[in-house]
Amino acid sequence: MGIPVINQDNYYSNEIDKVYMSNSQYKSFLECEAATIAKINGEWQPPSSEALLFGQYVHAWLEGEQVFDEFKMNTPALFTQKGQLYKQYQLADLMIESIQNDDLCMFVLQGDKEVIITGKLFGVPWKGKLDVYNPAGGRFADLKTTRSLREKVWDQELGYCSFVEAYGYIGQMAIYAELERQMSKRNEWLEPLIVAISKEDPPDKAVINIDNSRMEVELEDIEKHMERIIQVKHGGEPPNRCGKCKYCRSTNQLNRIIHFSELIS
Repeated sequence: MGIPVINQDNYYSNEIDKVYMSNSQYKSFLECEAATIAKINGEWQPPSSEALLFGQYVHAWLEGEQVFDEFKMNTPALFTQKGQLYKQYQLADLMIESIQNDDLCMFVLQGDKEVIITGKLFGVPWKGKLDVYNPAGGRFADLKTTRSLREKVWDQELGYCSFVEAYGYIGQMAIYAELERQMSKRNEWLEPLIVAISKEDPPDKAVINIDNSRMEVELEDIEKHMERIIQVKHGGEPPNRCGKCKYCRSTNQLNRIIHFSELIS
């Protein structure tokens, strides 16, 4: 049996996730192996969140007017009983307006939207989706929404750092750059750009680039984790529970009494 072909309809399916790694799946394994395996096997579905819906709203706009209108029509959670957008999505409209009024942002966001890329990294198939793909312009771009562009974010390994580092966006862009290079059979990576917009009033925004040397470091770091992830994903090792996430809390079965000091260990 060959590797299934990915398309827009099955990209997020369990069938595809069982075969392909992705940036989101990789990060999920680092957060909680047990929750990730349960999700891949269709045994658990993470509940939707306001932050996720917020991001989907802005990305639906990026895909074009028709997709945006359909998204709003098919997502009643966006609206009050009076048919008005909830306040947080009015903020999303303000963010979209800020991007639309910026020539550099709109230039960088020119290109094909939601382009699927695939390849092989560290011995296994990977998939990704480019928000904006412009090979003729020598670049691809990803649209990110975040609480603040300038605030330092705490990361357990890095300490205080930018949101780009803390949320794994450098690794994501490195994965995408390498998958695109493989798929297009080019010798070099395209330039990866992040168009970032903050959830502030008024919004802050920036177009951010990442140097190749830092992306190479990220790929090396990802490779270090992959042997364990592959073993867990394909049944060679049992998944560890983080004990803190929504999946672990919802499936927790107590088997011992703990000392109070363990609560924050």
